[in-house]
Amino acid sequence: MQASVKWKENLTLEGTSETGHTLTMDGCGGQNGPTPMELVLLAAGGCSSIDVVSILEKARQDVTDCQVKIDADRAETTPRVFTRIHLHFEVTGKGLSEKHVQRAVDLSMEKYCSVSLMLGKHCPIEHSYSVIEAA
Repeated sequence: MQASVKWKENLTLEGTSETGHTLTMDGCGGQNGPTPMELVLLAAGGCSSIDVVSILEKARQDVTDCQVKIDADRAETTPRVFTRIHLHFEVTGKGLSEKHVQRAVDLSMEKYCSVSLMLGKHCPIEHSYSVIEAA
């Protein structure tokens, strides 16, 4: 896997992925795009959401929505690494089995989500979930 990041101006950067997608990042508090650390949290939420939805669909669960709310703390001094991350999965569907949702979330966080597993080597990552019945 390869990627590149190019400095544009001030602390604005443009990242380009191997697949050709571009993303603007900003080191000045997120004025022109997400900060690199915000992107790390978004990557954890995205990676784990893909797992959860995929696992539930394979279990023939009728998933209509999956949202992850992420809360994190950072060190006060440099390097301002994450010191705690919590991911809360809100999984919506018709007649979802709580047992299946719990299993999907646990499998993602403990076995499949490479982003969360990598981050978990450096800070505690907690997770929770709620099941919401679709209207």
